[in-house]
Amino acid sequence: MRPTQRLARILATRSSGEIELAIATATGETLKVLATQEQIDMLVDELEDILNSPTEEGPGGSPDAA
Repeated sequence: MRPTQRLARILATRSSGEIELAIATATGETLKVLATQEQIDMLVDELEDILNSPTEEGPGGSPDAA
């Protein structure tokens, strides 16, 4: 598994009925993935849950990733 990268930005566009996400890291790498509408809905729900929950900081001072 690759080490965790710092997110620089995310771009999203529709592509042939799916949604293309371009995830850029602070080091300049870009990962492109295709997702269905259902996958994007699940991602949005997950992010809303994280943003609406109390912050729990781990030993390193940042929230633990799932």
